[in-house]
Amino acid sequence: MSHSEPSPSVAAKRPEPTASGIQGPAIFLAQFLGDEAPFNSLEGITRWAASQGYKAVQMPTGDARLIDLERAAESQDYCDELIATCADAGVVISELSTHLQGQLVAVHPAFDELFDDFAPAHLRGNPAKRQAWAVDQLKLAARASRRLGLKVHATFSGALLWPYVYPWPQRPEGLVDEGFAELARRWRPILDAFDAEGVDLCFEIHAGEDLHDGASFERFLAAVDDHPRARLLFDPSHFVLQQMDYLGFIDRYHQRIGMFHVKDAEFQPSARSGVYGGYQSWVDRPGRFRSLGDGQVDFSAIFSKLTQYGFSGWAVLEWECCLKDSAQGAAEGAPFIARHLIQKATRSFDDFAAVKASPERNRRILGLAD
Repeated sequence: MSHSEPSPSVAAKRPEPTASGIQGPAIFLAQFLGDEAPFNSLEGITRWAASQGYKAVQMPTGDARLIDLERAAESQDYCDELIATCADAGVVISELSTHLQGQLVAVHPAFDELFDDFAPAHLRGNPAKRQAWAVDQLKLAARASRRLGLKVHATFSGALLWPYVYPWPQRPEGLVDEGFAELARRWRPILDAFDAEGVDLCFEIHAGEDLHDGASFERFLAAVDDHPRARLLFDPSHFVLQQMDYLGFIDRYHQRIGMFHVKDAEFQPSARSGVYGGYQSWVDRPGRFRSLGDGQVDFSAIFSKLTQYGFSGWAVLEWECCLKDSAQGAAEGAPFIARHLIQKATRSFDDFAAVKASPERNRRILGLAD
């Protein structure tokens, strides 16, 4: 495999993080793919995204209509073509995603049949081959990301321990330790593959995954020896549904946050149900995903904190709403994100009152003059 670099003309079209702050608006295409134009081809859906006001697209890698992942891993010319197609439409690729493939790296047998739908038909019913395929997909994505000039990648951790998330019946001693040890054994070679390509692997913290909060991420991080490529995809909606402090999460883990999904949610507990949702449909659950601005997430505070800590990645709309149509959600999303982008300050607000300083003057002011 050649580590050839993209042509200068194409490379020049790629965005580079700047000191100006968060980039955006961008949109995750997974929820918008469809069988009808413009949503059934890369050219069509990127032109649609640009028409809605988006500057970048986050691209799922499980649909060949958008990207042939194996070809992208092997061919720089093909990657240059993808970049050019997006540029012609008026957008860039912000990141690639292997959410579905990452889920298959670790699947508890209770979920085998359900998650078989995430794999090619010929692998269904064969968990070992399905997992091997998923690992290979992640490694292909690492190489494709590097060829596309991308520095971060989105995925899920998968889950071996999720059936035991609530300790009843009492978990046997060592069960959780062994679960995380096995998760680390599966992910460490993948993390090393991303490291070889110079790409960070960002795990979305999400209910249903073994990495679903800060405590579980810390446990995984310890199991992979604080691997420098193990990072976080921050999505505040999942913190609202778990009733976590999403602003405090940024304070605690900002050095590991590599990606940002802009998704809203609300939590309205009742006498009938709470965090667990009572097996109800999304529209009836106390915790619901909503379109931007319709939920309870304080995005002004989030954009401020991320800017404070120097995050310069993309603000990516992930649309999931149980009430509002996707077309309306997408149309409203770009201006919503644009309103929250912060041009990072380059001068102090009180510079106008600045006075000349010197060590001697400072000592005189403190009464310490010789």
